[in-house]
Amino acid sequence: MEQKEPGALTNEELVQAIKKMKTTRFYDAGIIGFLIGVACYGTIKGGFGIFTFIPLVYIPIATKNTKKYTALKEQLKERGL
Repeated sequence: MEQKEPGALTNEELVQAIKKMKTTRFYDAGIIGFLIGVACYGTIKGGFGIFTFIPLVYIPIATKNTKKYTALKEQLKERGL
């Protein structure tokens, strides 16, 4: 699916994109929490290792999703929806 700029979306598409991004934010929070738990467990059980740094791999993905959500929220606010 081709990604459109937030300004090029219709009102209905914008509302649908916001709903989709809300669920994505919940998934991101759950994944980050799980990865931090794995990192803590790995650190306690075996010291520093590869599992300690796994959350660092997912942080850029979550940051990108947060930037998209912020842009959509700003567009929603501008349109007064």
